[in-house]
Amino acid sequence: MGNLSTFMKEEDGVTVVEIVLILVVLVGLVVIFKSQLTAILSKVLGNVSKQANSL
Repeated sequence: MGNLSTFMKEEDGVTVVEIVLILVVLVGLVVIFKSQLTAILSKVLGNVSKQANSL
């Protein structure tokens, strides 16, 4: 149990390198799936505007 508490005390949190890596992965996913994301967003926003006009 002492090793676990020592590890938890030494853990400083998320570093800048980890944040940059996460951002790179997210940007890569957006670039790869750009057309699919655009189609989904336009469909959703179209439905929202139709329903807003019906009110």
